[in-house]
Amino acid sequence: MNRNYGRDLDLNLLRVFVVVAEAGSVTEAASRLYVTQPAVSAAIKRLTAAIGAPLFARAGRGLVLTARGRGLLAAARPHVDALVEAALSPVAFDAKTSERTLRLGLSDSSDWLLPAMLRIFAREAPRMRVVVVPIQFRTVADAFASSRIDAAVTVADELPAGIERRPLRSGPFVCLFDPRHARLGARPTLKRYLAHDHVIVSYNGDLRGVVEDLARVQRRVRVSVPSFQQVGAIVEGSALVATVPALVATDILALRRKLRVAPLPFALATAAVELLWRSATSDDPAVAFVRDVVERVARERA
Repeated sequence: MNRNYGRDLDLNLLRVFVVVAEAGSVTEAASRLYVTQPAVSAAIKRLTAAIGAPLFARAGRGLVLTARGRGLLAAARPHVDALVEAALSPVAFDAKTSERTLRLGLSDSSDWLLPAMLRIFAREAPRMRVVVVPIQFRTVADAFASSRIDAAVTVADELPAGIERRPLRSGPFVCLFDPRHARLGARPTLKRYLAHDHVIVSYNGDLRGVVEDLARVQRRVRVSVPSFQQVGAIVEGSALVATVPALVATDILALRRKLRVAPLPFALATAAVELLWRSATSDDPAVAFVRDVVERVARERA
């Protein structure tokens, strides 16, 4: 720490000093500062004691600066003015000229977001840049805690205090299959569903997925993969069945038109994709701009 910070000097006293010097009167300075006259007098006494030299001299009913006071005023006033201006002025932000780099955490089921985001950036924020950090519901809290991301779009469970959340899209889970190989039908029964081998997405690297954990239904799992991005290629041309969020299935079907979806033969909670950010960045205009872009894209996809 700079040795000057350790000295017995309240920097707020400099602000009082500048106002008294400009007003030429303790009474007028108290009026400008919205404090009592004794409070201003006490502040000047403390500052004089800390500096070790008189700063004002009496001149009739007013005050004039001593030589030490004139030197302090010339040095302090620009800094006091700058500090007050910095404290009271809003942060200037113009998306058109901003060169900020934002770090956005995206789950593997957020392929729908980035292309549309970048098209908006090209029009409205051509100099801003985005670094995508892969996250999922088990790692998003740590990513925020370590400041690796400014915002995130993912499915999330409980989150620590200080994380704001806003729903973007929600929908059911569905069966994804290739009707040329998997005889599942338009509305599969539980027996037919369980008769097939399954591909699951597991972030733990095991053979349990959302169906086993939430619906307590035990499937015959043939393969476990760490990402939804691999599921479409695995299902196509095989008799394997995947259980995925309908939001993910829509993107897969757009690329693999021979695949089909069907409702699950049992109840399963809906999959909700949320926009997450730290409360501490709620007033950051660049982060707010990115959040607005994410929400606009989500509304267009609804």
